[in-house]
Formats: sequence, structure tokens, C-alpha cells
Amino acid sequence: MGLIHIEMFATLDLVGQAPGGPDEDPVGFPFGGWQAPLIDEAVGAQVAAAYEGTDALLLGRRTYDIFAAYWPHQKGGQDGDIATLFNAVPKYVASRGRPDLSWAGSTLLGPDLADAVREVRDRHENVKVVGSLNLLQTLLRERLFDRLDLWLHPIVLGVGKKVFDGGEVPANLTLLQPPAASSKGTVYLRYGCLLYT
Repeated sequence: MGLIHIEMFATLDLVGQAPGGPDEDPVGFPFGGWQAPLIDEAVGAQVAAAYEGTDALLLGRRTYDIFAAYWPHQKGGQDGDIATLFNAVPKYVASRGRPDLSWAGSTLLGPDLADAVREVRDRHENVKVVGSLNLLQTLLRERLFDRLDLWLHPIVLGVGKKVFDGGEVPANLTLLQPPAASSKGTVYLRYGCLLYT
């Protein structure tokens, strides 16, 4: 059985919506792209290291659409390594609709999301969940994650979708390594999940 790792960027008030760009998830949210000014070399290295060994992506529909419009078109440069990885590994998409799955290696998960995620976990060693706040709520509620990598950025937005949005079940998280702060004040936290039964 593999591991499900959540990779999450959040503000101090735990908003995780649209960190990457203004067009990412703009409905009712005026702060898209809030993360970019807060990224430095240390955060970039942490993110790159977090993806080492990834052999599958587990994405919500909205994140999948954003990634599918961007990553297949990236070659070399600053994003080259991540693009190569994301384009090569299988992508599993949680959606209630019928998304366009034209990005190579993409598969729609079945209607019983918890069972479908368990099957993905059985097929792969290191499954990464990126963004996907709606999917994240299901994973938290169903206790379907093993590690949470959380980058807390020194900004408060006051509005937006939250990382923890009320559907969680009790769980103990164990700090797996000391917190690391970047020069711009971002704190990287890596937790393992010990779940109550």
C-alpha cells in the first residue's frame, strides 16, 4: 500500500485558494496569485524535494483543469523538472462531471470517491494531492491521507476557501521534521497523520 501526501500552500488564516495566479479560481476571490511574491529559493527547493519520488497525482477537477492547461506546454526553464514529472505520471481526477481528460495519463475516478482513492493508493507508492480544496475536504473526512506538507505564508486574506473547512474528523498529526522558515517568512511544516479510530 502506498502513501497519500497532501501538498498545500496556505495563508496564516488558512486560505488555500488560488495561490498560483489571478485566473486560477477567481469566482468571488480577488486575491489570486497571492503566493508568488512570497516564494524564494528556500521554498522552491522545499517544493522540489517534496515531489521527489512522486508516481501519481490525485487532483480535484478545478486543479486538474488549471494544470492541464499549463503543464503539458512547459519545456525546460524554471518549471522544467516539475513539468517533466507531472506530464509523465498518471493523473487521477475527482469530479462529479465529465471533464476533458486529454492530458496524457489522466483517468476519472469512480463515483465512490473513497474507494477509488483507496484503489489509487494500492496501485502507487507516492501519490501527491496538490491544491484541490474540495477533494481535500473529502480526504480529511475519510481519513485518506498519510502526510501533510503545509507551507504557511505570512499573509492574511480574510476571504477565500480554507484548507480546513469544517468537515474534518479528529486526527493527531506528528511533526516529521523541524519547521523551516524562509527568508520571506514562509514556514514549512511536514506532518504525518496518526488517525483516531
